[in-house]
Amino acid sequence: MSNTHGPMSSEDWLANLFSSKAARDGQVVRRKLRDVDRYIGREALKSELDRRGFRAVENAGQIIIFCNREPIHRVV
Repeated sequence: MSNTHGPMSSEDWLANLFSSKAARDGQVVRRKLRDVDRYIGREALKSELDRRGFRAVENAGQIIIFCNREPIHRVV
C-alpha cells in the first residue's frame, strides 16, 4: 500500500478496494465516483469489474459494486 507521504497509486487503490472484508466475502462495497475518477478512472474500473465478473451501479455520485456474480434485480 502507498505510504502517507505520497498519493495512492491506482494499483494500491484497487488492492485496497478488493481486499476489504465485504469484497472478500462477496458482498457489496461503495465508493465515491470522485475517488474512482481520481485514483483509477471509470474505464479502468469497468475493465477490472469485467475481469472479475462483478457488476456495479451508479447513483448520486456513488458507485456500488457487487463483489459476486449473482444476478441483480431492481426492487422498485
